[in-house]
Amino acid sequence: MVAKINKEMYAQAFLAATTAKLLACMFFALIFLLKNKVNRYVFVVDFFYIYFLNMAFEIYGLLRNLRNQKIR
Repeated sequence: MVAKINKEMYAQAFLAATTAKLLACMFFALIFLLKNKVNRYVFVVDFFYIYFLNMAFEIYGLLRNLRNQKIR
């Protein structure tokens, strides 16, 4: 949506959204750890393993999409 409005702000909007998502995920993990009695180290490792795997998938999709736009 930002790319349609202002192409120069797309990178900043993407980085801001990624930062906001990371902070929201960290806040969720903190609240979950405070409310539930689980093995903290295992939970944090599993949580961020899934988070970074998802982030890698998003970046891969973004780069693939940008490469297709350069060809056209």
